[in-house]
Amino acid sequence: MSDLPAADPRHLRKPDTEALRPPFSTHPPRILILYGSLRQVSYSRLLAEEAGRLLEHFGAEVRFFNPSGLPLPDDAPVSHPKVQELRELSEWSESQVWVSPERHGAITGIMKAQIDWVPLSIGSIRPTQGKTLAVMQVSGGSQSFNAVNTLRLLGRWMRMITIPNQSSVAKAYQEFDANGRMKPSPYYDRVVDVCEELVKFTLLTRDASAYLVDRYSERKQEAEKLDQRVKLKSI
Repeated sequence: MSDLPAADPRHLRKPDTEALRPPFSTHPPRILILYGSLRQVSYSRLLAEEAGRLLEHFGAEVRFFNPSGLPLPDDAPVSHPKVQELRELSEWSESQVWVSPERHGAITGIMKAQIDWVPLSIGSIRPTQGKTLAVMQVSGGSQSFNAVNTLRLLGRWMRMITIPNQSSVAKAYQEFDANGRMKPSPYYDRVVDVCEELVKFTLLTRDASAYLVDRYSERKQEAEKLDQRVKLKSI
């Protein structure tokens, strides 16, 4: 270890290829979809519903969270029914899809409030860590990537595995018919790509997610906490 003098050799581990290839679970991938608008005609909701149909076609179990009635972060206790519903759905999920309109060059407050109510950690549990994520946005004007870029940043902060592909639907009012179904187009084809890729990444990583996010720094920190507890008991 002379070439790594700053490292603690007790907590350094080489990648274990067997741990990276555990037996695949057989239940359908559990995917939660969040959308960022409460408008009666909400294109982010319509896009979310279109994604849900595709994900179910690819074999996933899909649930949606309706943000109507969700309080602003810190404006209600975590015992609020809508907060509990959101947190339980997030815990249930193995993967998520975030769909936001772009408003003033960013995601909506409704979208951000949902993400803010999902905690980064509860004690030693990180509810979103290691879960896969796909990001999508709708725009009223020309194509932009501001919202999906922000969602990617938030996904990284929540320690999620954000897939490479993404969807940005420009002039969304032109892309849906009177029944709220997305019309055939290159935008629709990209949504199919995103959903297909999300299911593949979820199947690939969900059984190994705990190993994928097992970190040197956290192993070292937990060992130090254990040492402190042992020392206190010996006093």
